[in-house]
Amino acid sequence: MSELSVKGMQKEVDEYISQFKEGYFSPLAMTARLTEELGELAREINHYYGEKKKKSSEGEKAIDEELGDLLFVLTCLANSLDIDMEKSFQMVMTKFNTRDKDRWTRIDAQEEKS
Repeated sequence: MSELSVKGMQKEVDEYISQFKEGYFSPLAMTARLTEELGELAREINHYYGEKKKKSSEGEKAIDEELGDLLFVLTCLANSLDIDMEKSFQMVMTKFNTRDKDRWTRIDAQEEKS
């Protein structure tokens, strides 16, 4: 399986959605779907790492699958609003690398060698 760029993901999702007459849902509907998918991810994380274990009647789902669902809906939202997610990511990384550059305790070279 080859590596997929963010642009490649956006293109693949667009090709998938474009084959249906309904097209993309409205931004508001997709925001609701993002909330739903985030809740499903939170539930799985709680089952694996939290105190709330699964009931025996609950089906098996994986955190990676829930992350994939969330990424798909997020990509749909970006596509429907004509947003380049790579540019969005670069903007936020610039922000973190400038505004927050001294916010966290850095690992210095000595600690890395030990």
